[in-house]
Amino acid sequence: MSIDELARLIRRSLKREEAVEIDGLGVFARSKTGDISYSDAGHPRVFVAYALGDVESAEKIFQALSARGCAPWLDRRKLLPGQNWTRRIEEAIESSDFFIPCFSRHSVTKRGGFQAELRHALDCARRLPLDDVFIIPVRLDDCPIPVRIRRETQYVDLFPDWDGGLRRVFHIIDGHHSPPTDKC
Repeated sequence: MSIDELARLIRRSLKREEAVEIDGLGVFARSKTGDISYSDAGHPRVFVAYALGDVESAEKIFQALSARGCAPWLDRRKLLPGQNWTRRIEEAIESSDFFIPCFSRHSVTKRGGFQAELRHALDCARRLPLDDVFIIPVRLDDCPIPVRIRRETQYVDLFPDWDGGLRRVFHIIDGHHSPPTDKC
């Protein structure tokens, strides 16, 4: 797609919507006077991975990250109809600044998407300098953390003090966010 085609697409979209977000790029918005503004997506991009049984907690994390000024990515919010969801999820993980896997009694024993996302994030993390923080595991309940994660990475408990746990997550993100780079 050329720059002119992208500009036409954004203008057409702004006739229907107040704002248009292009994942990883930023948000284009039209003011009441008709002027188009752009805000950079310089906010930390955070991928939230979860098992289906934990969707409510994942949504709460998404909302808290959004309110904090982050750019969270959650499949239920970001996948569009017709997209190759497997490839789009991999791209979202690769372009994220942080990856938050939500561990719970549901996720640690479940096979499928959550485990695939976690493995892909671990592959991406291997390509980073050893002191870079990418994976921020959180526990939603008193579940076991997989040995590989527990051995290499400190996790954050979001129970019994949800707000205290989120403050720790925000502290990590605030202290380790740098300009966007590709992870893989």
